[in-house]
Amino acid sequence: MDIHQILLKYWGHNSFRSLQEDIINDTLAGKDTLALLPTGGGKSICFQIPALAKEGVCIVVSPLIALMKDQVQNLVKRNIKAVAIYSGMTKREIDITLDNCVYGNIKFLYISPERIETEIFKERYKKMNVNLIAIDESHCISQWGYDFRPSYLNIASLREEKPDVPFLALTATATKEVVIDIQKQLKFKTENALQKSFERKNLAYAVLNEDDKKNRLLKILKSVPGTSVVYVRSRKKTKEIALFLLKNGIAADFYHAGLSNEERTLKQSNWINNITRVIVSTNAFGMGIDKPDVRSVIHIDLPDSLEAYFQEAGRAGRDEEKAYAILLFEEADRIDLEKRIVNSFPEIDVIKRVYQSLANFFQIPIGSALNESYSLNMMEFSRQYNLQVYTVYNCLKFLEKEGYLILSESNYNASRIKIEVNKDELYEFQVKNNKFDLFIKTILRSYTGLFENFAKIDEFEISKRIKSSKEKVIKALQYLSHLEIISYLEQTNEPQLTYLTERLNVKDISISAKHYHERKEITIKKMESVIYFATAKHKCRSEILLNYFGEKDVYRCGVCDVCLERNKLELSDVEFSSVSDQVKKIVQEETLPITQIINKISGVRDDKIIKVIQWLMENDKLISNEENLLEWRK
Repeated sequence: MDIHQILLKYWGHNSFRSLQEDIINDTLAGKDTLALLPTGGGKSICFQIPALAKEGVCIVVSPLIALMKDQVQNLVKRNIKAVAIYSGMTKREIDITLDNCVYGNIKFLYISPERIETEIFKERYKKMNVNLIAIDESHCISQWGYDFRPSYLNIASLREEKPDVPFLALTATATKEVVIDIQKQLKFKTENALQKSFERKNLAYAVLNEDDKKNRLLKILKSVPGTSVVYVRSRKKTKEIALFLLKNGIAADFYHAGLSNEERTLKQSNWINNITRVIVSTNAFGMGIDKPDVRSVIHIDLPDSLEAYFQEAGRAGRDEEKAYAILLFEEADRIDLEKRIVNSFPEIDVIKRVYQSLANFFQIPIGSALNESYSLNMMEFSRQYNLQVYTVYNCLKFLEKEGYLILSESNYNASRIKIEVNKDELYEFQVKNNKFDLFIKTILRSYTGLFENFAKIDEFEISKRIKSSKEKVIKALQYLSHLEIISYLEQTNEPQLTYLTERLNVKDISISAKHYHERKEITIKKMESVIYFATAKHKCRSEILLNYFGEKDVYRCGVCDVCLERNKLELSDVEFSSVSDQVKKIVQEETLPITQIINKISGVRDDKIIKVIQWLMENDKLISNEENLLEWRK
């Protein structure tokens, strides 16, 4: 089928967005391709269309369980066969899912990079008819990226078994060195990066220095109508700020990974359908959510990196109408960010202690637990071993970066069942156990494929249909599971900890001091870039971001807070730059009073020179010493 027909049939669109068709055509031609599209640029279409145009299954490697589940759900709604493998699934569930990819008509298999190295996947992968390997969030493969994951380095091994299958790497944020590194680590046959400019002409960036952030937030929301996302660092603060907004007449709600699946779904739905105007969230919100009419994204706290900031801010104005990305900043934020970065690198001895404590907590013997998942109550664990929760969290994230385990923070898994007897045996059981007859019939009418696969169920829905309580339904399912009539896996909502290697003796845990310090240096550089963006008063915000991502020949946007101040001078860019450069050259040679500086510049009106000098002084580029002579700040 033609790619345009596929687009129309499944997505209802007549044409592709900028660069999508080029990426799709390169992929169909068998070329390894790196696609760089900003947040909301339609990355998923770039691998979904070519995969549907060819026979076989597309393997999608993604580190984000929530995004995997969301994309699988969206594909299934379009009658496209898609499945995912993630932490929390049993070995049997994984086995059935992989078999369906080999022998069934599955078109998309979403899988985390950690699963690629498992024997169960390797054996099935050999038998699969794979037409494309898509690597989402591909910046994770580079140690220069903002979210490096060593498990991503395993992806290139997929070429050994199927060298002719093309790779399509996708990311919304990558610096120039990361772009080169992604292609190198994935062993591209030839370099092929297709990039859409990160420039967002409809998006106005602003950094506002503010001590009273709540009231400034209120003023912004009253002056900028429409939907908004407000990002904060802590779960506690999401609720606090949402309540403040509600008290002041703004329809707001809070969102974070600690909420139940039902709560998150309801809050997200209310926001998407404009029942809630403002969602106050940690960075758990926004990934994979397609809401084009967000008019403002406001950050109350400094993000850890410009990559993270750009991705979050980019959720505003996807409809290409005017939108705002606003960062509220005060000097104390710099100290908080520096402290946060220091805390994210616990001492190596502490990291090893947490690893050993986990083994004690779950009672895992040495040599076991490979690819096993455990529900982790972080508060209970921290209390039991006299550790700070943030210390435990950062140790786990470091062990994750070293490839020992992976923590899935918001991993809600719905209840699932599978019928373990054949149809005749089930009928015989129903005849002998009449009290279960209606119960089993209701389940069979409500869910399909129960004899072949695990299916997600809702105990509450079943209870309504049989006019019983949810508790009684759960007890009945547990009893049938005990009799081995069914397999019943109850829902979980706690973070899932999955061991990527067998549990080791703590003496064998190797954390390279060199890698530890290299990562710390990279993280500190990223932090310094964020602080520069927040404190710069003389350079266009858009220019700073575009330069950071390696774009050249960029121009000031004219609409950010810095540019608006410049616009007040009523000078052209050429005039301003010319006068500014001359002033800098003059005062670097000798300190002078303002009148003598004006006299040394010819061809420009005095009032314009004065405006440039005033602007340079207000933005701390020029300073006046004790003798009222101007000098350039070093």
